[in-house]
Amino acid sequence: MKAKNLSKILRGLADPAIANHSQRFFKTGKGEYGEGDRFLGIRVPVLRQQARRYKEMSLDEILRVLKSSYHEERLCALLLLVEKYRRGSEEEREAIYLCYMDNTRYINNWDLVDSTAYHIVGAYLEDRERNTLYEMAGSPYLWERRIAIISTLHFIKNLQFDDTLKLSLQLMNDDHDLIHKAVGWMLREVGNRVLSVEQTFLNKHYQHMPRTMLRYAIEKFPQKQRKKYLSGQV
Repeated sequence: MKAKNLSKILRGLADPAIANHSQRFFKTGKGEYGEGDRFLGIRVPVLRQQARRYKEMSLDEILRVLKSSYHEERLCALLLLVEKYRRGSEEEREAIYLCYMDNTRYINNWDLVDSTAYHIVGAYLEDRERNTLYEMAGSPYLWERRIAIISTLHFIKNLQFDDTLKLSLQLMNDDHDLIHKAVGWMLREVGNRVLSVEQTFLNKHYQHMPRTMLRYAIEKFPQKQRKKYLSGQV
């Protein structure tokens, strides 16, 4: 399968009504985080189906799709990378990881990050040195900072929490709401596995956390406990 063939298939699945909604939902207006992004109007389950169908596509062809100006084509390319990573040899996985990291400029919205970062970056770094995540967390590029924290979901699933907590501290003063949400989400995921670990972190830092980050982190807590955190009475 060639990149141009997959693009033709995806454009044949386009739905203008869905595209118009996506333009608003993903904040593509001037000055918004998705400024200038273009949509075909294809639901994610359909993209996942296409990724499974064309999972034998070469890495070079996938990279061509990833460079598309259309959001759904980029997402489909990233889902293809996830499919190839899951089935790949160590050598192939390294190539996929490097491709991902070399092309973060095309991974430029929260759904593109959230669907893929922990499957590729987190998985690749499972038994490796993780300084790259801390470098990305200091990036001026919003989506690299989000990749850094979301990648730790792979570690969380393996009950490894240290990097999530350290990166949460590093990103605590970030100025973007999408980072606040991502950090709060990952802290909540820690709490879903070992609640005491999340609570220990929150009890030490909650008074300095952005409100959105805290709300996401305590979303599953009992209402009485949430109110205590939000009112500063823990």
